[in-house]
Amino acid sequence: MQFTEQEQAKLNHVRLDESWKAGLAEFLLSPKMDQLREFLKSQFAQNKQIYPENSLIFNALDTTPLHNVKVVILGQDPYHGPKQAHGLSFSVQRGVALPPSLRNIFHELNTDLGVSVSKHGDLTKWAEQGVLLLNSVLTVEAGQPTSHQKQGWEEFTDTVIDVINEQCSHVVFILWGAYAQRKGQRIDQTKHLVLKAAHPSPLAANRGGFFGCKVFSKTNNYLKQHGIEPIDWQLDA
Repeated sequence: MQFTEQEQAKLNHVRLDESWKAGLAEFLLSPKMDQLREFLKSQFAQNKQIYPENSLIFNALDTTPLHNVKVVILGQDPYHGPKQAHGLSFSVQRGVALPPSLRNIFHELNTDLGVSVSKHGDLTKWAEQGVLLLNSVLTVEAGQPTSHQKQGWEEFTDTVIDVINEQCSHVVFILWGAYAQRKGQRIDQTKHLVLKAAHPSPLAANRGGFFGCKVFSKTNNYLKQHGIEPIDWQLDA
């Protein structure tokens, strides 16, 4: 794809890992992205506290370049409490108490693969191995869950999924809950593995369908079957 000098200059100002820019360029240069930028500028201009901090909004894409993607774990929107969100779905910064959903994820991981339960919830190690921890919406106002939905982020992350779907092979998509599963309907299941289960939140998980889903062992088995290095799910202490 050829860009004008103006378009290239605009892309150069996007603080995003270069591996993603070509596939996402059409959206990044679109009026929808302009509208999303203006919405975020308006929120900052009103001195609203936005999570995660500006430098971490694209943390999932920066930590997991396109050519490294092996697994996608799709979340909804960032945590809205202090010092929680850092741009990776389901992950929280070190020193922050484990949210209930993440506690249930660790419980399932322990049951499935015998991985010891981590005392912290920073999933960066997963992301560095090729697990794209992607929220559908990448920002939120402090204390206001879902406050940045329907502002353009959903279309942006749909485009991320489309790029992976088209340019990668044998990626495992882990879709917990109805929201993620609806968003994942665009995935080509002849090229990729789609694993579905209930959401790990206590309300959903306790109804059944999450505990015992064994997505972690199924993921590694699939990767190994296709000659891809499996994920070491054990987090450091």
